[in-house]
Amino acid sequence: MTYTQEGVRPIAYVGRIPVSPITKRRLRNFRANKRGFWSLIVFLVLFAVTGFAEVVANDDPILVQYKGELYWPMLHDYPETAYGGDFPTKTDYSDPFVAERIAENGFMVRALIPYDHTAVDWKLKEPSPTPPGGDHWLGTDDQARDVLARTIYGFRISVVFGLLMTLFTTLIGVAAGAVQGYFGGWVDLTFQRVMKIFGTLPMLMVIIIVASFVEPNFWWLLGVMVLFGWPWPVGYVRAEFLRARNFTFVRAAKALGVSDTMVMFRHILPNAMVATLTFLPFTLAGSITTLTALDFIGFGLPPGSASLGDVLAQGKANLQAPWLGLTGFFVLSIMLSLLFFVGEAVRDAFDPHKLFKGEAAAGKDAASGPRAPAAAQAQGGGA
Repeated sequence: MTYTQEGVRPIAYVGRIPVSPITKRRLRNFRANKRGFWSLIVFLVLFAVTGFAEVVANDDPILVQYKGELYWPMLHDYPETAYGGDFPTKTDYSDPFVAERIAENGFMVRALIPYDHTAVDWKLKEPSPTPPGGDHWLGTDDQARDVLARTIYGFRISVVFGLLMTLFTTLIGVAAGAVQGYFGGWVDLTFQRVMKIFGTLPMLMVIIIVASFVEPNFWWLLGVMVLFGWPWPVGYVRAEFLRARNFTFVRAAKALGVSDTMVMFRHILPNAMVATLTFLPFTLAGSITTLTALDFIGFGLPPGSASLGDVLAQGKANLQAPWLGLTGFFVLSIMLSLLFFVGEAVRDAFDPHKLFKGEAAAGKDAASGPRAPAAAQAQGGGA
């Protein structure tokens, strides 16, 4: 720990990054919430694993060594003739003939799960959907696709969609709330009327109407949901700007000629972001739930895409295969529970009562420590 030139304000360092004392206390309070801290660790591990879904679950090998040459089927498509086959089409590495040719002249490294989210297992010994087993750890759906592979890919696309939606809605909403609260007057009234319009339009109905003549995809859904989801942080930021714009330090900055943009985003915004940061994990969970609901009713991602909503829809359509519904339920429940626990830890980190409780206790102990020996000496001297 070092000190500033005044010698009064300590600055902590995490690695080489300077961290203010209040940020250090927030990090300590976040780690003190064990459930939220370990939930964040588990969620990051799951997201990291699914982030490399092509390496974990893929019907194409990661690496093929054939007659001294290296091939990367995961990155490039190779014809069957490259391995001594007869057809110039894309190689089917599950074909016994191809597998035998590669084994005789080299080797191939396959993924842990030899299926991706679109691969159909044509060698099932019973009609699909099939129950969990050695070949398919979570069984197959009614189209003979591996449920575990679709769950891994669906987890990744749900989290990525939720992160992007949370990022864009937060940026737009914070900017709108800052402008409203700082300038007030007709600017505030105009933005409030715009928010009323977006608040009264039913997002689900708009998506259903537009989906009737436009094929939905990832970016189309993201754009529509950001268009209707940006007002969520406006109220918190606007209220803080309305409160802080007449503070002494803001008036002093404006008197010194500091621009409005600098005052808004340098001096007021850090104080206004506390409530917004607290709600970010819950907003992420809500974004994931919205995408899952749209996929479940058939107005989400294009048909065939890997999604948790499609897994749940498969379970609803195949009640005789309970592993489908249970898989979607448990994966979604675990994901949302982890995010809610992280949100509780973030709330504790930014709670002003908990933020300074430990500081006050430490100060009390430090103040009472030196007096105890003195009191004991005084008592002994009197005796």
